[in-house]
Amino acid sequence: MEEKLSALVGAVNMILWDYMLIYALLGIGLFFTLYLGAPQITKLGAGFKSVFGGLFSKKDKDDKSLSQFQALAVAVSAQIGTGNVAGVATAITAGGPGAIFWMWLSAVLGMSTIFAEALLAQKYRVVSHGKYIGGPAFYITHGLTPKIGRGAARFLSGFFSIALIIALGFIGNATQANSIASSVTIAFNVPALAVGITLAVLAGMIIVGGVNRIANIAQFVVPFMAIIYILCAVVILFKFSDHIIPMFNHIFTAAFNPEAVLGGAAGIGMREAVRYGVARGLFSNEAGMGSTPHAHATADVNHPVQQGLAAFIGVFIDTILVCTATALIILLTDANLSGEQGAAVTQFAFSKAFPGFGSQLLAVCLTFFAFTTIIGWYYFGESNIRFLFRGKHLGIYRALVLLAIVLGTLGKVDLVWSLSDMFNGFMVIPNLIALFLLRKEIRAVYDDYLAQKKAGKDLSYQYEFHEFHDKA
Repeated sequence: MEEKLSALVGAVNMILWDYMLIYALLGIGLFFTLYLGAPQITKLGAGFKSVFGGLFSKKDKDDKSLSQFQALAVAVSAQIGTGNVAGVATAITAGGPGAIFWMWLSAVLGMSTIFAEALLAQKYRVVSHGKYIGGPAFYITHGLTPKIGRGAARFLSGFFSIALIIALGFIGNATQANSIASSVTIAFNVPALAVGITLAVLAGMIIVGGVNRIANIAQFVVPFMAIIYILCAVVILFKFSDHIIPMFNHIFTAAFNPEAVLGGAAGIGMREAVRYGVARGLFSNEAGMGSTPHAHATADVNHPVQQGLAAFIGVFIDTILVCTATALIILLTDANLSGEQGAAVTQFAFSKAFPGFGSQLLAVCLTFFAFTTIIGWYYFGESNIRFLFRGKHLGIYRALVLLAIVLGTLGKVDLVWSLSDMFNGFMVIPNLIALFLLRKEIRAVYDDYLAQKKAGKDLSYQYEFHEFHDKA
């Protein structure tokens, strides 16, 4: 039975990811890049200034919302996970060094997509239990109802919410927990069940405090874990400095002609380089998947575009910085030639670069990466539970998430990973439909921002907060 289910899920994933969604996600990224005048390039500096410029300044914040940096931290906590360790390793081993170039390209295009997602999440956010919440289910319902009718909009939003709760809240968190347990067990010989129970207890203590407690944890942990990981890559750059120029030459050569680098016997062509580079990059930064807009909807900003700028900084941090750090670590140590698979490739690289403690160092990094993803994904699921049930059943949802964390640490989860990929794909479809159909609204909000900036005005926006009555 399991073999048949695995074969079915594999066939669905092949259709979704090999033939549909990779091209759809790249296409929507290219469309918004051209349609909006490449904001991820022209406004990159403004994005960094917007997020980090007032980081240490004191500002009264609306009780309903998070600061811009906190919202970004929650988003990045979900983006930086096992995909940055195992996903990049898979991209290189399956697609060759050239996959990294295509990963970079997908990130640049994805920055415009996530800009549009965050902008819409801000525009159509609502108030629930005294806090702002939002995301694709909300902008699909409120934005698309005038265009496609209430029934069709409710169907698409409900479909998205259910797919996200399953993909991230349950299955996704189980796979993240499994990655932590596998790494910690290998590095420190700790029983997997003990790891699972510890993770569930820690996660439970955080998630019961709601989005504010999640944000308070994320704003401290995310910068710390990213900086430590990138510093490891910098150390490795110095240790293997004579390999840097040949490595980048391999990346750019293999992006268009893998056989020139790897030889025909490797069986890796340009198609594989593109496929794995784009797929793993998009899986890591989640641009277009509809997950991170839930965090961006909560930010306290004067104009929706400001959070759109913050959102593409998140993709920059996740893919251009952290994923690139993993790629450098793997390629400089030749770990991609080790014969290992997935996270074990990166673990091999750390062990080679830092003899005696490299495996333990990566286990710690991976634990932080995956744990912050767990609490971020939990919150994204909670937002959709609130959307579907108007505040009811949150206790049941929390209990099921914690159970999934414990169960996820036990045994192999190859089928579970495949199911996660499938439901991730299901999430993307209604989100991309909404982004395209709401393109004029996105453009109008962006034009309003540009006009205010050109006129030298203080940024402002007339938010339309829709009624959202909780039942609990």
